[in-house]
Amino acid sequence: MELETAQSGVVEVKDDQIFNFPKGIPGFEDHTSFAVIDLPNSPFTYLQSLKENAVSLLMADPFIFYPDYEFDLPEKVVEELNLGSAFLVRCVLTLNQNIADSTINLLAPIVFNLENRMARQVILHASDYQSRHPLWPDGHTSFAANKEGE
Repeated sequence: MELETAQSGVVEVKDDQIFNFPKGIPGFEDHTSFAVIDLPNSPFTYLQSLKENAVSLLMADPFIFYPDYEFDLPEKVVEELNLGSAFLVRCVLTLNQNIADSTINLLAPIVFNLENRMARQVILHASDYQSRHPLWPDGHTSFAANKEGE
């Protein structure tokens, strides 16, 4: 299907790029269908609402920037998403004019079930993570393109 986006204009989206968020995303509860759109040659993706082209969130694989990032998913979330071994974790980014000041939300990762196309943003209430960790923890604005965390 073709999808109009605010960032890239019209893009072709395949069925395996579309995910259902039964409860929406905090702040966008009425948006329940999103497409994951990869940005070529980068670790970044957009989570694009199918309902409104102005609603999109920039995301990244948190393990590229924080290789030691770990958390336990509440059993309720595992059951709700019917999670098995085929899933992805992504975190929302906030870009700043000075790229070195950009942040990643490690407190509320988005978990994608690759089998049933269900997803949810999970707030990790019992963690020390914050919603605004530095995206570039070592101060260098580059990434290890060969690292993929899933």
